[in-house]
Parts: sequence; C-alpha cells; structure tokens
Amino acid sequence: MKKIFITLFVSLTFIFISWKYHEVKFDDPNKDKLLIELLKYVLEKGHYQSQDINDQLSIKVFNSYLEMIDPQKKYFLNSDFKEFKKYEKLIDDQWLSYDLTFFNLTHDRLVQRINEVELFLPSLFKKTFEFDSDEKINVDFENLSFPKNDNERKERWRKQLKFSMLDLYDIKILDQKKLIESNSDYVKKSNSDLLNESLEIVNDNINDIFDLMNDLERKDWFSNYVNSFVTQYDPHTVYFKPEDKDRFDVNISGRFDGIGARLQKRDGGIEIVQIILGGPLWKDKKIEAGDEIIKVGEPGKDPVNVIGMRIDDAIKLIKGPKGTVVELTVRRKVDNEIKTFPITRDEVVLEESYAKSTLIKKDNKTYGLITLPKFYVDFNDYKEINCASDVKKEIINLKKEGIEGLVLDLRNNGGGALQTVVDMTGLFIETGPIVQVKSIGNRKKVLYDKDPSVFWDGPLVILVNQMSASASEIMAAALQDYERAVVIGSDNTFGKGTVQNVLDLNRFLSNSDFDLGALKITTEKFYRINGGSVQLKGVESDIVTPNTYSHIEIGEADEKNPLKWDQIDKAQFRKWDGYYNLESVINDSKLRISKNELFSLIDQNAKWFSERRKNKSYSLNYNTFKNDQKNNKLKLKKFDRIKDYNNNLNFNLLSDQSSKIKDTEEYKENRKRWHNSLKSDIYINESINVLLNLKTKKIENNNILAKVG
Repeated sequence: MKKIFITLFVSLTFIFISWKYHEVKFDDPNKDKLLIELLKYVLEKGHYQSQDINDQLSIKVFNSYLEMIDPQKKYFLNSDFKEFKKYEKLIDDQWLSYDLTFFNLTHDRLVQRINEVELFLPSLFKKTFEFDSDEKINVDFENLSFPKNDNERKERWRKQLKFSMLDLYDIKILDQKKLIESNSDYVKKSNSDLLNESLEIVNDNINDIFDLMNDLERKDWFSNYVNSFVTQYDPHTVYFKPEDKDRFDVNISGRFDGIGARLQKRDGGIEIVQIILGGPLWKDKKIEAGDEIIKVGEPGKDPVNVIGMRIDDAIKLIKGPKGTVVELTVRRKVDNEIKTFPITRDEVVLEESYAKSTLIKKDNKTYGLITLPKFYVDFNDYKEINCASDVKKEIINLKKEGIEGLVLDLRNNGGGALQTVVDMTGLFIETGPIVQVKSIGNRKKVLYDKDPSVFWDGPLVILVNQMSASASEIMAAALQDYERAVVIGSDNTFGKGTVQNVLDLNRFLSNSDFDLGALKITTEKFYRINGGSVQLKGVESDIVTPNTYSHIEIGEADEKNPLKWDQIDKAQFRKWDGYYNLESVINDSKLRISKNELFSLIDQNAKWFSERRKNKSYSLNYNTFKNDQKNNKLKLKKFDRIKDYNNNLNFNLLSDQSSKIKDTEEYKENRKRWHNSLKSDIYINESINVLLNLKTKKIENNNILAKVG
C-alpha cells in the first residue's frame, strides 16, 4: 500500500489556510485516482465556497463534460448518449469513490468514434460538392441532438465540409475575376477547378485538425473530465495539467527561457510560424519563419527526430534554461535544404504583453497614453518583473516630455496579479486602502497603499470595456471611488470579483513519480473600498461609450456557475478632492457623446452585429449566399464611416525609447501599426477631450497665481 503525505500548511497569497490532514492511504497508486483524491481535498478545504457532491452536481458535470469533448455533436451517436445518460446521476458517487467507469467508457468510445470519422472522411471528399441545391446547415449545436446513426453523422460532416468550402469557393471566384481584369494572359479556370481547389484547402485543414486530435493522449481527455468537476465550483477554478501550468506561467510573466519562436504542428512536422522580436532566433538570423524543425538535440548527444511527435513533447525538448545550447535541424523553406544550427537559449520577452506608452499631441498640448494588456508579474522575482514598476517608469518618461494629462488603457485587460494592482494604484494616490479581500470564514483584509509617493497627480482617464476584468476592475473601481480618475468605456466591465491562487499539486506529495500539474482555485472575493462588489455587476463607467459588443452578453454573469454578488462594510478612505471641475467635465462628455453621429453609428452597428449573431442557420446555396452577402454589404455600407474615422491626433514615441531592439525596423514597424490603430480610435479621442477640459486644483491655482502676478 502506497503512503502519500499531504503538506500540513499551504501558503496562499495574502492568507494562510491551515489544513489538518491525516496520512492518506491509497489502495490503488493509479495517477488519475490520486489526482481526484487531491483535488477533492483541496477543493473541500481551500475553495471560497463549498459545494455539495450530489446528484444535482452530477447532472451538471455530465452535461459540461460532453460539451467539452464533443461540443458540435459530430462524433458521438445518439445511442452513445443514451448509454452515457445512465450515469448522469452516478458521476458524483464515482467521483467520491475514485471510480473511473464513466470516464473510461466515454474516453474509449470517443477514441473509437474519432477513428470512425477519420476513416469515412476521405469518402466524403471524393463526392461532388455543388452549391445549387437549397440546403441549409444548423449551427445551433447546443440545441442539436446527437446523430441517430452513422448516415446522419456523415451527413452532418458533409454539410460542415460544404459550409467550410462555400466561403473559400467565393474567394477563389473573386480572386480569379481580379486576375482576369489585371492579366490578359491569364487562363480562366472552370468552376469545377475552383471547387476542387477549395476542397483541397478544406481537406488540408481537416487533416491538420485530426493530426492534433490524434496527438491527444488519455491524460489530455482526463483533464477535461476533471475540469468538468472543478469548474462547477466557479468558472475560474481550473485544473492545469503540467503543460498547461507552463503556459499559464508564461502568460502571467510575459517571458520564458527558450529559442524565441511560436511553433505549430503541420504535416507531421514542427513549423516555425513566428520569430519573436528580441529572442535568440531573431538575433541569430539563420532560421526563418516557415522553416520546419525535424530534429532537436544537444551538443555531444544524438538528436531526436520530432517528425510525428506531439508538439508539447517537441517543445519540451526545444525549451531549456537560459545559456544552454540546443541544436535544431531544420528544413529550410526557401530551398528545402536541411541544415543544423546551434542556438543558445535565452530569456524571451513577449513584448506585446508588456506596458507601452506614447505621446499624444493636440492643440499644442501634450498628453500621455499607457496601454497595459495584463497585470503581469514574475512571482519568483517580483522586484525585477512586475507591471507596476514598468508603468511607473513609463509615467516618469512621459512626465519628462511635459504631459498635461494621462490615459491608462485597460481595455481587454483580463487581469493578473493582485499585488501589482495595489502597487500600481498607489502611483496615483498618496496613501490609503485599494481593495478589500474576504476569504474563507468571512475573514476580511484591507490591502493598502502605504507609500506616500505620487508619481502622477495630474488629470487621469482610465479606458475600459466589457473585457476589462479582475485586476483591471480593482484598479478602475479604486480610482473611481477616490474620484481620482474618470472611467470611460462600456456600461460595465466584465464583473469578475474573485481572486485565484495557483497551487502546485506536487507540493502535497512525497515519494511520488507523478507530475500532477496544478489547480487554479478561487480562494477569495474582492470588494471595492466603498464596500460594493464588482462580482457580476462590474464597474460602471463614469462616461459610457458604445462599442461593437455593447448589445452582446459578455461578462461574469454570462459564465456558468459564477459566485453571487454581495457587499461588505466600506473601508475608511478620503476622496482625492483634487479636481476643480470633475462633475461638469463628465456631464459635458456625456452630452458630447449623445450628439456624436459616429458614436450613434457605432451603437447601431452593435445592434446589427448582435442580431446577426442570433442567426444559427445558413444557406449552402451559392446564389443565396451571394444575395445575403450583398444585403449585408448594403447594410454595412452605412457603417463605413466607423472604419474610415481619423481622430487627427499626433502620436509620437518617447524620445528616450532607444535600445538595440527599439532601434530595429521590426520594432518601429510594430509601433507604427500601433499608432495607426490609435489614429482610428474614437475612444482615445474622447479621452483626450476629457483631459483637455479636466482641471486639477493645483493647475487652477497656478493659473490664478499667474494672473495675479
């Protein structure tokens, strides 16, 4: 009998939970059962909200799991579903007793069904595809039933292939039309030829999909089964298998040690699809995007052939500690020549994940814009890598340029590390509470900014949208409660008012050869300093602006199993009281937006977009497809002004933004594309209008003194 010891004390961010746990005895050392045992224990003792393991939960898990593994209902048959449904109210009992009968049944059946589909697909590609009949495809997968038999399943796949071909076929026709007009020597292809070319593309795409499917192992499907359980606690509690934990670490820190490339499996090989700016491959200049990695080795050792290998396994061979050498044998895209190159691994920084800033000129005044994609941090080296320190540096550099106002863009920022929010919010206030955190047992803690330093005391605007979540909401809420910043954006932000911690499950074990991955678990809820929660409700903007997604349900309230909204007592804090005309500026902006024809047009476009999304049935007739396209183009024509908009603002890089990377053409091109996107951004323009009119008492007093003088 194998004995596994559970750690008595698990240290979490901001809280300590003492979990008394006896020595656990396992009759079966199977890794899957061990994982379930640990997850059960951690969820029971560590999750913010307890969950009864009962028939009601079992039904939810049943539906969630099938949706995860066959979301479009194109593998399983209805007979499978009926067989599975016998376990609908038994899954909870199996979970409690570490019984894997239901998982084993569904997994084995899924592998069988995938193989069956892969076998019959070539016969579908041999059939003649035409777009003259009045067929339709239903993509309302949630309300579709599973196919009754194999013929119905084949028919579902046939329509899916045809639907994929339809758009490609139309593009081929349009491209040929342009070639005929521009090249008198061009030999026109028949419709049959164009159909075959479209079919080949679809065939290649399907083969790529099945290559990825066939690479999935039992452990990959088992992680889906596990997640169908843990996500019942709340949508942000997620199990990470080992590879997923590595991706999470890279995502939260924005950096990793490796060769600096994005890879993709294609035709059995590992293709380099992008070279990352500043990484080892970018510096080396010998390997290019499009080259195929066929072998991976180290000096003095035989290389490993990676053709046909799972991409996750190939990446494990390619990545490694900074300063070590990996030998890559590649097939060059340009000449098909095979060469081996030694590459010294180094730290790779994902520049697009980091804070960046620009100067904005309007009416002989200078303003600053800082865009923050996420609240990133390296938990192993907080002092060296965290977004709060980077934003502080950007503010200092912008102040050197004499900015008179600052826009902090948190649109599409899904959050990140909680401590960085506290530190970053403190850049704009002297001292005081930033956020309140409540953990298990209603224990409350207030997180303060204790540093009296203020790095920006001028006019401040925060831009948000429906995808601004978690840490973004904490910051926007705090600066709104202090009346330190004007929040501009969607009606509400995302509405995620919970805090997660990532627990390495291997820390709970001793004498184990298993790598069990990690659990991202909701341990706390956070609250505004005014006592309200952003959970479900989000942060309401001071100035509401319509956007493309204004009439689409996006947010925590639309997730499955979200925690409820509540409120607690407010913290003691003093409002900033530094603006001379805050209320009038907000009212003027609201009036300006209500009279702005372009904002009205954006709202109309959002309504049209919302209505279009409700359509779940599409014609597979080419003439009907073209008529729909024509009608849509006519409707969209009135929205052309949106994409043609230019705010006439001048954007300039900071004068001291120069380094080996920043002097390169690639970096300059990236910034040029960014500036071009900013020029078409009406929300930036309104932010600058607000800053233009917003006066701090310090500025106003200086103006009065100047007049008196």
